[in-house]
Amino acid sequence: MTEVPAQPVVHEVNTRVWLRELGPRTGRPPTLAEVPKDAWDELTPAGVDVVWLMGVWERSPLGRSIALRDPALRAAFDAAVPGIGDEDIAGSPYCIRRYVADETLGGTEGLAAARAALARRGVGLLLDYVPNHVAPDSPWVTGHPEYFVRGDAGDVRRDPAGFLDTGRSVLARGRDPFFPPWPDVVQLNAFAPQLRRATTEVLTGIGELCDGVRCDMAMLLMNEVFARTWGERVGPPPERDFWTEVVAGVRERHPRMLFAAEAYWNLEWALQEQGFDFCYDKRLYDRVLHESAGSVRDHLRADEDYQRGLVRFLENHDEPRAALTMSPDKERAAAVLIATLPGATLWHEGQFTGRRIHLPVFLDRRVDERPDQGLRAFHERLLARVHRSGMRTGRWRLLECRIWPDNTSGLDLIASCWTGDAGRFLTVVNLSDHRAQARVPLPWPELGRETWELTELLFSEDRYGRSGAELLDDGLYVDLPSWGTHVFSVAGSGN
Repeated sequence: MTEVPAQPVVHEVNTRVWLRELGPRTGRPPTLAEVPKDAWDELTPAGVDVVWLMGVWERSPLGRSIALRDPALRAAFDAAVPGIGDEDIAGSPYCIRRYVADETLGGTEGLAAARAALARRGVGLLLDYVPNHVAPDSPWVTGHPEYFVRGDAGDVRRDPAGFLDTGRSVLARGRDPFFPPWPDVVQLNAFAPQLRRATTEVLTGIGELCDGVRCDMAMLLMNEVFARTWGERVGPPPERDFWTEVVAGVRERHPRMLFAAEAYWNLEWALQEQGFDFCYDKRLYDRVLHESAGSVRDHLRADEDYQRGLVRFLENHDEPRAALTMSPDKERAAAVLIATLPGATLWHEGQFTGRRIHLPVFLDRRVDERPDQGLRAFHERLLARVHRSGMRTGRWRLLECRIWPDNTSGLDLIASCWTGDAGRFLTVVNLSDHRAQARVPLPWPELGRETWELTELLFSEDRYGRSGAELLDDGLYVDLPSWGTHVFSVAGSGN
């Protein structure tokens, strides 16, 4: 198992689309065992710790046929890829028939080769797990009806969209409590002890193939949420929560296996307590995109140890492309912010080059978009410089920005620092479309009265000498243009 850092940088790739686009290099779309060395190098620029190969498992033929008949989905497919044909619609990677690597991707041997290629680069492998539901043609449906939320013939008559008659039993279709049932999946019963044992067994097997899993909609299986969703149909909750039991069981075999949760509804802390290493930080995403710098700052006041268990992102396969939701300058500022925060960071393949079209996960093909080479260079330099600095091996702290009665622009600045064996580091980001000034007192009493050198780490390598007295008492004077950033190392002038 590859040693994954405590706060990893994760690069998500749509596996089938990526392999298809490698076809011109290799004469045909390669399997995972046939990916050229330079393609792996491109996927793992300096600073990337983990690659998430999204969508490697065997998809459901029945689920695909349901998607092909869905007018709303077909409209979404055609909007993303005009004129797309059935042959380019693979079906949902979250409508899984079996947790076996798809043969078209090279099967189990191909997946093992991919893991080995990443391991040679010191990069871990993350795969999907969908705990809430399976495809209607999963072997579990006929072989283990006790794993599912059950219904009866009356349920099918009253709610045909919510229940599936398999001919042997009636099973509920998968859902979350705020939306109609999903037509292409069947609902697993998180309260069933048989299902918990089976989940533990499957995840233990997956742990032989990768270094961690990203668990889709993980909060749906929590006792409180599951009881609220299904009520009397599933009976009283068990004494232990689903994830507490399952994660503990998997870690008996794989103690270092990474568990990341797609999570919403302010349940991140609860899922961390139940065993997850990381949970999506959707609140930060929403605040950066839609709210003020003050709202972002308030979010970052949370305990540092809690924040170390969050996944920061600006896009992923469920969200719109960052290049579409933010101006180029704002996107860069937001990227500097999340790259220098505690926690894991998630970057989506195509984000580095400015892709704007959000691709439905059902599709094998996407339209060509001209890559923004400047944006690629920005992201690769950002990740590499932050990684090389070692700043995120230290302890992190949110800092005060002092403003003046007649100039409150500094309220739009976010300042923070890292302190550790690698040194002292300061980040200031202007999350606004106007110039902003403030004083930022630094938290290092050892600065004393000496002169200290502040060196820009990311793009300019400019150096500034400042006295310790100024940095400690008045604070560093900061004047940043709209969406401007500073990332400084702070060292003695003689170093």
